[in-house]
Amino acid sequence: METMRLSDPVTKIRGVGDKTATAFRKLKIETVQDLIRLYPRRYLGYQTPVPIRDAPELERCTIQATICTAIKVNKGPRYVIVTASAQDATGSVELVWFNMPFLGSVLRKGETYCFTGLIRIKSKRRVMEHPEYFTPYKYQDMRSVLQPVYPLVAGVKNNQLRKAVQEVCEVIRTLPDPLPEQAREEYGLLPLGEASYRIHFPKDEGELSAAARRLAFDEFYRFLLDVQTLREENTRLTSIHVLTEEAVSRVPGFLAGLPYALTAGQQSALQDIIDDMSGGTVMNRLIQGDVGCGKTIVAAAALYVTVLSGYQGALMVPTEVLAMQHFRELEQLFRPYKIRVALLTGSMSLKEKREVCAGLSDGSIRIVVGTHALIQDKVQYQSLGLVITDEQHRFGVRQRERLQEKGELPHVLVMSATPIPRTLAIILYADLDISLITELPGGRKRILNCVVGTDYRPTAYQFIKKEVSAGHQAYVICPKVEDSEGVELENVASYTEGLKGLYGASVRVEGLHGRMKEEEKQRILQDFVDRRIDVLVSTTVIEVGINNPNATVMMIENAERFGLAQLHQLRGRVGRGDAQSYCIFINGNITEESKERLKVLEESNDGFHIAAEDLRLRGPGDFFGVRQSGDIMFRLADIYQHADVLKAAQDCVLKYGRIE
Repeated sequence: METMRLSDPVTKIRGVGDKTATAFRKLKIETVQDLIRLYPRRYLGYQTPVPIRDAPELERCTIQATICTAIKVNKGPRYVIVTASAQDATGSVELVWFNMPFLGSVLRKGETYCFTGLIRIKSKRRVMEHPEYFTPYKYQDMRSVLQPVYPLVAGVKNNQLRKAVQEVCEVIRTLPDPLPEQAREEYGLLPLGEASYRIHFPKDEGELSAAARRLAFDEFYRFLLDVQTLREENTRLTSIHVLTEEAVSRVPGFLAGLPYALTAGQQSALQDIIDDMSGGTVMNRLIQGDVGCGKTIVAAAALYVTVLSGYQGALMVPTEVLAMQHFRELEQLFRPYKIRVALLTGSMSLKEKREVCAGLSDGSIRIVVGTHALIQDKVQYQSLGLVITDEQHRFGVRQRERLQEKGELPHVLVMSATPIPRTLAIILYADLDISLITELPGGRKRILNCVVGTDYRPTAYQFIKKEVSAGHQAYVICPKVEDSEGVELENVASYTEGLKGLYGASVRVEGLHGRMKEEEKQRILQDFVDRRIDVLVSTTVIEVGINNPNATVMMIENAERFGLAQLHQLRGRVGRGDAQSYCIFINGNITEESKERLKVLEESNDGFHIAAEDLRLRGPGDFFGVRQSGDIMFRLADIYQHADVLKAAQDCVLKYGRIE
């Protein structure tokens, strides 16, 4: 049999035909190497079945029970619903599956099965929706290994990916390792092939942790080499975009025209920027500040002094909705100064894009706000002097470089609200000088927090309705549950329908999740900003990229599933206006550990304190559960869960340099 290579197309893998390969492309899998590097997002362990009577609510568990009714298959307008009842010696449970009509001929009345899933109490009855099902004999096999759960898209099933990876096991085990044995021993790392195999098929948590450690190390190592290279290049760069003395002298007048005074932190950050841009070398600076600390107005002042010095400025943000919001704000701010501001996003018409590109090229547009459209090849600038990227953790180092390359070495300003402990920020942003903004602008009210159990939901619903009646809006966040295929969508959809039924026509409710088409997501977000939606039920896709000062309530379901830093980011979607805002954390797992973690959020709104506590309470190396940092610079590495690995990778870069 011919030896398979990493560069071979996936169609070389047994069982992967053209149709499957087409579906795999949606996950950016075209080669064997792409498949190997599609890491599981979580793992399912199968524990000893518990009696139905003792099965915990809203916790994944397994029951062994006998089906005691006929299997019913009902076709509805949207779903095919399969139902049955099962019982053991301690009680009974209702079983429900969606769009799985074949179960009508697979499951048998009178047969005993193991069912794995979440049990909910509905009308005093135990209900398990969309459970996995096994024969008792098969379940014994499942208990011996951890089962990988991969990210999925329409047309791709988890079992397909698992089988495809199994077919290339020999390729995985023989992966060449660029890291010398001496370095592996020094930092306690597995060989690359072994780690890559174990990440897909770990026998236990120990194997999984060791595999994740090695692969996270590699990702950090490559990233830090890029950062080191950038730092070395940047320190030698002379700038041709130096601020003029006249432009700098007009900044106090610009600030005096604002309806509020800058905080000390904002003033200090702005002075750092002016000093950098006046010094004759290229600025590479990070403004790191908590959500709502006023980074945007500092960026606006930097754009103002840039334009007055004769240069253009660009602001790149992660979503079209946020780009539109920043565009409107900057256009209004700079209108009295006759500074032309433009918007450039992927959804604009070809004619609109051409007009903006022409204005950037001839210099009539002085400031442009946009998404990744700003770094497309056809976009050319006359004199790009300042590049600002918002939410740096959403853009990789190379994307930032591409925007830099659009001008003749423009100054670079990066803004981030991600609460990263300073010790980690110094490593991650080693190519940047850092300005911290630690206080909030005056007039902002402290967000009021409460951590409650699931029995508080009816009270929370009434409170949300009261806030909506007062003219405000609310978010409800559902966790990314991946225990079975398609659950994320069903979770948001069913929750949305439930709230619509509860509120009726008095409250406008809409749902949002990551599997929607980009155009639909942008429309819903814009409708929410424009107050055509009162309550937005969403997954964490709203973590960044939306600014709605009218939203005053954030309610987060199953808050214990998320890291504290991400919960703080979500909370930061409210409290952005003058009205009192509230955050309700629904704790679905009342353990001492979850109480301790969520108490940090209840007592503090300081993102950097929360980030430090998140790291302390969670500890490095915990790979299980939802990916929590919100950081997508890496496939697997997590700056919180693998903080010790990040520090080891930095040490290795300093000792060994670039390893081929």
